[in-house]
Amino acid sequence: MLAIFRIIFMALFIVLSCVFGLLLCIVKPFHTNNVHIIAGWFCKVAKILGVKLELKYHETPKNIGPAVYVANHQNNYDLFTLPAMVPENCVSLGKKSLKWIPFFGQLYWLSGNILIDRANRSKAAGTISKSAEKIKQKGLSVWMFPEGTRSYGRGLLPFKTGAFHTAMSADVPVVPVCMSTTHKTIKLNRWDNGTIYLEMLAPIYLDKDVSARDHASHVHQIMAAKITELDAQVRNK
Repeated sequence: MLAIFRIIFMALFIVLSCVFGLLLCIVKPFHTNNVHIIAGWFCKVAKILGVKLELKYHETPKNIGPAVYVANHQNNYDLFTLPAMVPENCVSLGKKSLKWIPFFGQLYWLSGNILIDRANRSKAAGTISKSAEKIKQKGLSVWMFPEGTRSYGRGLLPFKTGAFHTAMSADVPVVPVCMSTTHKTIKLNRWDNGTIYLEMLAPIYLDKDVSARDHASHVHQIMAAKITELDAQVRNK
């Protein structure tokens, strides 16, 4: 019964948030803070899922200005957990196919996020350049998932290099955002689904004499170690 209530609530929430979000975006289309505002709505659903979000920030990221934020991507529940960490003046990079999802796709586009065609390598490269230009010209930050897909319990997947090429082109740091493992930890029929830990790490400034692939490998190691640490906090709570 609890699971049915939660499913109905999430469905209604998504529909209503898309409607009100679209109204917001019609009044302020592509405004730099639309994504932050709407993300603030979505992370409230974590309480309905019986989850407590424990947020921790390194002191530096609050004052660094534009950056490329990279986070681990695990499953569909990320929609209600990771938004708690989305900073102001930040947009995300998502698959072009998202725009075909009724309401949500239109909201995603109008709120200022960037759509990328992953099936077309030349267009994807152009989107990376576009992202770097937005960072430079509008002072925006970009949120990206360097794994390129959800991990579904397979651990932190290898990183693609797009986020690191973007950061190097825009001459901004990469800021890792790590979330403890959520695979099979959220059960819709259970009242208390425990604590999920999220931590924003110190910015990493990329040396342009080092390849994007090497930077991706280095940041992957940092994030994998931090996720292991966050998982230990979950077990010891």
